[in-house]
Amino acid sequence: MNVRDRPTGAGRLYLPLRPGRSRRANTDRPESPVTSGTRLPAAGADSPATGPRSRGPEHTADPVTTALTAAAGATVAAAIPLSFPPGGGPTAFDLAVNEQVDPRLDPRPWIAEVLALATDTGVVLAILCGAVAWFAWQRRWWETATVVLVPEAAVAINAWALKPFWSRPLHDYLAYPSGHTVHLVVVAATLVLLLRSVRAQAVIIALAAAAWCGAGIGMIALDYHLATDIVGGAAAGIALAVALYWVAVYAGRRPRARSG
Repeated sequence: MNVRDRPTGAGRLYLPLRPGRSRRANTDRPESPVTSGTRLPAAGADSPATGPRSRGPEHTADPVTTALTAAAGATVAAAIPLSFPPGGGPTAFDLAVNEQVDPRLDPRPWIAEVLALATDTGVVLAILCGAVAWFAWQRRWWETATVVLVPEAAVAINAWALKPFWSRPLHDYLAYPSGHTVHLVVVAATLVLLLRSVRAQAVIIALAAAAWCGAGIGMIALDYHLATDIVGGAAAGIALAVALYWVAVYAGRRPRARSG
């Protein structure tokens, strides 16, 4: 019988099979994700083609550790003013530190100026811009926004709330907590909270501690601040950084929860 004379059913032409080949359904077709049991990603979910989501943190710092750290910083910052004499003058600790710093750096004021550069606003902002560029290059947009907003919010809170509350005068400004110290410490602490690498966190902590010690000595020698201003600024900066970081985490997760 000619191939064309065979019944074709609903108008379909059946061609003869090649030798040694059997007809098995879907044998030569690649399995689709549905037939192979692979689950299709939900609409809006992350995929290699679309990249990571830009809303909300993917990883967060340990809540218990950060809470204890913030509590310790807040306790130190609140306890130091209890040692201030009437009028907010230098404490015994301040006088003891001045006796060690002044004789060594008064003859060499340029050394003190170099040391104090670590807390200079331009230097701290340059570090902040570098952090912004790093997170933006990785397309970690939540971290990019957080590393800007947390330090600047902390500086504003310190200037408009903490300084007037403790009201410690020095020259023609309020000195406690040291605003320059708060700015440096909050930028460093925010980076530590946002970075995922333990090694990078350790490097940031070591560099920030060295910069804080050097800048503190420089500011004391230049009579910009007393030692308790600088210690209180570091403590307040740590507490503010942690508190504002968790505010940013909560704010970043709310849109994701709604969209999910």
